Amino acid sequence: MLLSRTGELAALGTALCWTVTALSFESASRRVGSLAVNIIRLAIALIPLSLYSWLHRGIVLPWDASGHAWFWLVASGLVGFTFGDLMLFRAFVVLGARLSMLVMSLVPPMTALLGWTIMGERLAGLEWLGMAITLVGVVYVVLERTRDSRGGLSRVPAKGILLALGGAFGQALGLVLSKKGMGDYDAFAATQIRVLAGLAGFTILFSFIGWWPRVLQALRDRRAVGQMSLGAFFGPFLGVSLSLVAVQHTRSGVAATIMSLVPVTILAPAVLLRKEHVSPRAVAGAVVAVIGCALLFQ
Repeated sequence: MLLSRTGELAALGTALCWTVTALSFESASRRVGSLAVNIIRLAIALIPLSLYSWLHRGIVLPWDASGHAWFWLVASGLVGFTFGDLMLFRAFVVLGARLSMLVMSLVPPMTALLGWTIMGERLAGLEWLGMAITLVGVVYVVLERTRDSRGGLSRVPAKGILLALGGAFGQALGLVLSKKGMGDYDAFAATQIRVLAGLAGFTILFSFIGWWPRVLQALRDRRAVGQMSLGAFFGPFLGVSLSLVAVQHTRSGVAATIMSLVPVTILAPAVLLRKEHVSPRAVAGAVVAVIGCALLFQ
């Protein structure tokens, strides 16, 4: 039974990894800026990815991938890492990790639509129901934050919402392009190609905007480097690789829905580590989201 649910379990592991990543990168981005964090964490992630490849496959870089895999995985890396994460990490600064990940819960319907358009994937009725219930739980929590204590208009910056939406689209399209290019190729090696593409994209961007002095300055902040290292291990190395295992073994929309549980898994550390206030409504929304995801394991 567990083996038959490899994709779903990998997606759940991704959500847990991304919880650590979201909190780590939010803290680092507030210290040294989201742009610097983007490129440094990818460079750090290449270390465990290359070590894993050498120990597990006997080669340091994924030269054994086909031209088809390289094309689509490079496209996925540019879309997901360079564009998507550029938007998301800035949203971490503007909105904070918890609200940003709530908006990112729109990734499942985006992924399902793109998976149908690009890959011809179709979801069963129960899977659509599970997605819908999960999103209802998340939206219920999001709407709680749209009015202040005086009943005024939204306190959530529109800029932050747009940034998070850009991150959601980048992640959704990146997942589908990864699945199209990966096939049965090793998920960690596929992640390595995506990371290399993301690094190349940021290298071009940083050279164009002259941001390298800020990157060097960020590397001098030991606390930020520690936070980025933790986030890189659970994000681009382990979390992203598990997300590719997930889309290899189940439909993209199902995997993305389970990965969207981060707003639920982030509640406990938000309370225990950040001392954030989590209302009964947020807990209720989290319970509904979990029920929706449970349907995807049926």
